[in-house]
Amino acid sequence: MKAAILTNPYLTEAQELYQPRRLAEALFSRGVAADILPNAFRVTSDTHTLTGYGFAVYLDKDKYAPRVLERAGLRLFNRAEAVELCDDKMLTHIALASAVPMPKTIPAPLCYKAAAEPLLPELTFPVVVKECFGSFGEQVYLVRTREELQALEEKLKLRPHLFQEYIEESRGQDIRVICVGGEVVACMKRTNPHDFRSNLAHGGRGEPYPPDAEIRSLARQVTKTLHLDYCGIDLLLSKRGYLVAEVNSNAFFGGIERITGADVAGAYADHILREMGK
Repeated sequence: MKAAILTNPYLTEAQELYQPRRLAEALFSRGVAADILPNAFRVTSDTHTLTGYGFAVYLDKDKYAPRVLERAGLRLFNRAEAVELCDDKMLTHIALASAVPMPKTIPAPLCYKAAAEPLLPELTFPVVVKECFGSFGEQVYLVRTREELQALEEKLKLRPHLFQEYIEESRGQDIRVICVGGEVVACMKRTNPHDFRSNLAHGGRGEPYPPDAEIRSLARQVTKTLHLDYCGIDLLLSKRGYLVAEVNSNAFFGGIERITGADVAGAYADHILREMGK
């Protein structure tokens, strides 16, 4: 059996290529050869040119190619539905809202002109505004006043986005949890004293954070609800307890492996081979 590891063809930095290389090494050490391929093979509505593989590790966010691959019988890690739900932050919230605690979230009207005015009674400033598609903490804004919101809405009026409750006590800090097969395999606390976003890409620092029973329970519920084999979950620290802020179906694990010493790639490879009956 041979594996394909499908990546975004535009990712070329060392930190971006670390993940597929580690996964290929982990699979190879377990007796499975893996090719790292850009997700740029030819796909039509019912055919594709990716052949000769027993399964694929899908590290891209393109939601069309995985649907075709699955229709042709190829097992994907993660599945197409999970990738699609996690890529769109509003779909993630809708899927999880009745399953786990989350910040209050409102979808923004998608209009040809700024149209947040009817929602102002529902919003408490400051408010977090997120574009529904984005990574590394990009496309996330902290809006403090009605005037700032109106200016931002003019900028975002044609882009899917949402308004989310700002959790002051979690400013510049969160918990990043990496899950494989529904279980926590790595956990760190990220802190950034200079930005409300804790992402390492924005200058945040990580430290190991022992996952407690509540974190493990939330991780199981999130992965079960979204049908995820692998994911990164971001938890905010609130007075109400942990709140699930976001879920990333192809979260980079280079930083958390370095900080915690966890073998995320090995855990993912073991899970994949169990699922494939090997």
